[in-house]
Amino acid sequence: MQRQNTVMRGVIPVLCAAMLWGTTGTLQTMLPDTKDPLVVGAFRLIFGALTLVGVAAMSAHTRAAFKHLPLGHIVAAGVAIGAYNMLFFAGVLKAGVGIGTAITIGSAPIWVTVILYIRHRHLPRPIQLLGQALCIFGAILLVAPQGHISVPLAGVMLALASGLSYALYSLVSSNMPGDIPSNTQAAATFCVAAFVTLPVVLIAPVAWVATSAALVPLAILGVVSTGLAYALYTWGLRSVSAPSAVTLALAEPLTAWVLALVVVGETVTLVSGMGAASLFVGIAVVSLNSR
Repeated sequence: MQRQNTVMRGVIPVLCAAMLWGTTGTLQTMLPDTKDPLVVGAFRLIFGALTLVGVAAMSAHTRAAFKHLPLGHIVAAGVAIGAYNMLFFAGVLKAGVGIGTAITIGSAPIWVTVILYIRHRHLPRPIQLLGQALCIFGAILLVAPQGHISVPLAGVMLALASGLSYALYSLVSSNMPGDIPSNTQAAATFCVAAFVTLPVVLIAPVAWVATSAALVPLAILGVVSTGLAYALYTWGLRSVSAPSAVTLALAEPLTAWVLALVVVGETVTLVSGMGAASLFVGIAVVSLNSR
């Protein structure tokens, strides 16, 4: 019964969040070629914050909870997720989409495990480590480019810092007081994140945003792939550990790969097939051993 509750309340929401994150790449292909990736990241957070505030405002219980938020935790989580977005897009600019994404998503579960070991001298059980390894391996096969590549050190460092920021966000969010509604927590966190990244909107050119061709996919990116996704992820963090949640979130590149096959018409290669299979098995292992 406990395992079933964990799957229903934790694993499924996190996997649904990852699937929504997986639509990010497809939506970004709909944006104009003149887009600025950092501006995309900032508007993604702004639209996401507005969505989460709207969801939290729908209930008297979640509205009242804003008065009792642990501000230290909220600010820390908000700064971490804001930094994650900006560092990720900066890393992708330097290292390329494939390598930047692979380093970011592959390093996040490792960062969580390392931080927890330093703090508590505790490692996950071998079966959980196996699930993590399978997921990381599969995700890297799906998103990393093939053949000879040259990656600037700055891009690698930015991507690693992005993975660390995401790991810190997940750890802080999973340690929020249990009496704070997850919708209120997510709304407040993303308001902080949007505020942190606001200077990008004020400094960078944003004229390209004020067109229907840009605004519609950008709004969907913020409302669905960010706001709704992080509402589900925050809810799931109440029932599964941060290491499990960050690992399960690697279903994101699996979703993006499936969308690329269906929407873009990409073909299945041996490497991508192996990556997808490894991710499927790893997600199953982590899901069955999460609590």
